[in-house]
Amino acid sequence: MGCIATFDIGTTAVKAVLVTEDGQVLYEASREIRTFHDGGLVEQDPMEWWDAFVLLSRELLGEADQIIGIVMSGQMQDVIPVDEDLNPLGRAILYSDGRAVKEAEEIRQKVGEAFLLETTGNHVDGTMPVAKMLWLSRHRSDVFRRARSFLISSKDFVIARLTGETVGDVTACSTAGAMDLREKTWCERILSSAGVSVFRMPRLLLSHRMAGIVTFTAAAVTGYPEGTPVFAGAGDAGATTLASGIARPGQYNINLGTSGWVATVSDRPLFRESGIFNLAAMPEGGIINVVPFLNAGNVHRWVAKLFSRDGRPDYAYVQSLLERSVPGAHGVFALPYLTGERFPVLDANVRGSFLGVTPETDAEDMARAMMEGVAFSIRQGMEMLEEKPAEVSIIGGGGQVGPWCQIFADVLGQEITVFRDAQTLPARAIAASALIGLGRFMSYDSFVETLKTGDSASVYLPSPERTAFYADLYPRYRELYQALKGWFTDSHKGPERSFD
Repeated sequence: MGCIATFDIGTTAVKAVLVTEDGQVLYEASREIRTFHDGGLVEQDPMEWWDAFVLLSRELLGEADQIIGIVMSGQMQDVIPVDEDLNPLGRAILYSDGRAVKEAEEIRQKVGEAFLLETTGNHVDGTMPVAKMLWLSRHRSDVFRRARSFLISSKDFVIARLTGETVGDVTACSTAGAMDLREKTWCERILSSAGVSVFRMPRLLLSHRMAGIVTFTAAAVTGYPEGTPVFAGAGDAGATTLASGIARPGQYNINLGTSGWVATVSDRPLFRESGIFNLAAMPEGGIINVVPFLNAGNVHRWVAKLFSRDGRPDYAYVQSLLERSVPGAHGVFALPYLTGERFPVLDANVRGSFLGVTPETDAEDMARAMMEGVAFSIRQGMEMLEEKPAEVSIIGGGGQVGPWCQIFADVLGQEITVFRDAQTLPARAIAASALIGLGRFMSYDSFVETLKTGDSASVYLPSPERTAFYADLYPRYRELYQALKGWFTDSHKGPERSFD
């Protein structure tokens, strides 16, 4: 039986999963990657993605008789300038980097807010790649001038190195701020406002379309046979949305990765509020309606590090703290905005905060308050979408934290389904796209049906008493940012930390 080599080029690690044609996982491994923070800048080295991919590929090939295709998911909303030889021109600018606030405003003034929203399905802010490309033209003009292409997803850099092709899937490229969401084409009017030619943007493909084949040079480095098909794959939101079994309005998924989002599907973009992202779905014609959050699993990691004994995240200890904690954290509230936020507030300067701390406050209260803060924040996101939730699932690393899943059930007043193999479901989803491209799988609907078979999920039921308790706390939580937002300005950040 042939196998699909799948990879996720994520924010904290590159992950490899070997999936058989019938959806069985034969091998999985990962390699951590670094993120560079400098003031408000957030960047990664694309060659670390490639080096991790090569190492994992060499390991993965030892577990497979035949690789019939390669496909990837990856972080979206990046800017990755590459030269004529597809080498990176410095570090990639990540999605959580909000440096281009002024440039976003200039693009809005040139093009018009209404046109941007109607064309792309989204508002343009300082995190959007189109604004960051304009920022590069002014602050790193040599990089801008030398760039052959500006890639939007981390996986597309790896695809370029594998195949020599600069492509992008429509889900990831929906986050660029310059793609016509309905037509699935680049909008020249928007790109020209940033001084970017459409010929410097990646070729747009549906997830199951072939991006290219492994070249002779890449084969020598990676070990894959020359000519192995490489598929466009999907931005991580597309892969996880499909992997969470969302198929119709009223079904919601909460992703608790490093960052997070609430997602549902519809047949049209939603424009009700500025916090909604509209993305092309993996199945042709579908629209993913997403409320994105910068702070989700990263908050859990921070809490695990804060209360560790050696500076490394101690997840088991935090689990025990949450299990012993009580709803409401004895009156402690927390704003979980550790890295700024784009929802429920669009504020690059906002930071995390604790309120209501007393001499009796302990680690259990502080851990609980932060986890509740994320749940309250995500509840706000769900309230922005049109359909009342009928079904809610959780996917991502946070779904492995049982007490946190129970907090979500109680805060939302909803039954929560958590898929037990959540770590490999996105890999199976993108493997399905490659199998569709190869003509060996019928449709994405067929994949979704496989998720509902067998004993594949855990279910968390809300407690009526705790749900009523949180319903009383929720309005107070919503007041916190408005009360404190004046404090979160550049002048209040304090001195930069010295690492000398």
